[in-house]
Amino acid sequence: MNCRFLRKWLGMAFVPLLLVSCAADPVAPGSNTAWSPARQQIALTEANLLPASAAFESSYFDWVDNERRREVQAKLYMPRSASPEKSVPLIVFSHGLGGSREGYSYLGANWAAQGYASLHLQHAGSDRRLWLGNPFDLVARLQGAASEAEAIDRVRDLRFAIDQILAAPEVGSRLNARHIVAAGHSYGANTVLLASGAVFERPQGQLSYAERRLVGALVISAPPFHGEANSGAILRPIGIPILHITATGDEIRLPGYLSSYQDRVKVFSATGSPRKALVVFRDGSHSMFTDRLAPGGHDLNVQVKAATRDLSLAFFAEVLDGQSGIFEQGLARHKDLIAYRESNLDLGR
Repeated sequence: MNCRFLRKWLGMAFVPLLLVSCAADPVAPGSNTAWSPARQQIALTEANLLPASAAFESSYFDWVDNERRREVQAKLYMPRSASPEKSVPLIVFSHGLGGSREGYSYLGANWAAQGYASLHLQHAGSDRRLWLGNPFDLVARLQGAASEAEAIDRVRDLRFAIDQILAAPEVGSRLNARHIVAAGHSYGANTVLLASGAVFERPQGQLSYAERRLVGALVISAPPFHGEANSGAILRPIGIPILHITATGDEIRLPGYLSSYQDRVKVFSATGSPRKALVVFRDGSHSMFTDRLAPGGHDLNVQVKAATRDLSLAFFAEVLDGQSGIFEQGLARHKDLIAYRESNLDLGR
C-alpha cells in the first residue's frame, strides 16, 4: 500500500484526535517488495548503518494484556555486555502508523551496540496489519487506528511492556529500572508525549497517562494533537528531558492531516521541560527516519539516519550517564546537515 493510494482514499476521511502518517513499513510479512524488512536490512548494512551483530542479541516477545484482551508484541535489542551485575538502561520505542516491531532497526541495533537495551513495541490496533485486507475498508481501519481510544491503548501498551520486560526471566535483571527512556516516530512520537506527561482537558476533568518511570524522551517527527486548541496547556506539564528531531522536508500531506515541520517546532516550543533540545535537519522527508533508504534522496537519507543515531546516543549519554557536553559535540559533528537547532540540556543539572 503506497502513500499515493492512501491519499486517494483518505480524501473522504474524518479527522480524529491524533495525527497519523503514511506507514512506517506498510509491507505484509514475507512480501517480496523493495521495502521488505529483509531487503531493508541488506540496504542498511550496505550503508554502514547497522553495527556488528556480535555486539548485541535480539529476542521476541508475544504478550497478552488480559485486562484489555490485547496482544502486545515486542522485539528486544539487548547489549551482550548486560548482566545483573552490570544492568543497562532501557529505551522503549513506539512505531508510527502501520509500523511494526521490526521497524527502526538502525536505531535499536545501534543503541544496543552502545550499551542501551531497546524494546521495540508493536501496537496491535495501529500496526502493519492496517494495510492488509480489503482496500475499500482502509479508511475505516485508519479511523479506528487514529482514534482517541487507540491512542490511549498505545500508551497502555508502553506501560504494560515495561512491566513485562522488567519481570521477564533472564532479562529483567539485566535492565536498570531507574533508567528508562521512551522514544517514538510520528504517531509513536504522540504516544511518547502522552507517556511523558501530556495532559488533556475533557468534560470529566483532566486526563493524564504519564508513565512515571520515564526519565527522558526522544520524539521524532512529532505531529500536533489535532482537534486540541491549546497545545501549550497539553504539553506544558511535561517535565522530563526531551529531544525533538525533525527536518525541513518533514511534511505529512494526507488530506485532513496536513502537517509541516513548523508544526513539529511548535510542539517543541510548547513542551514544558526545562531540559530540552530541537534538531531540524535540512530537506529530507517524513519517512526518512524509518528504515527506508529511498525517500529524501539516498545520500541525505543515510547521512540523516547516521546523525539521528549519533545525536540520540549523545542525548542518552547526557540524560542517563550524566556526560555533560556530549550532545553539543554531536551537533558540531553534524552541523552541515542541520538547518536549525536549540539546546539547553545542561540547564538544571
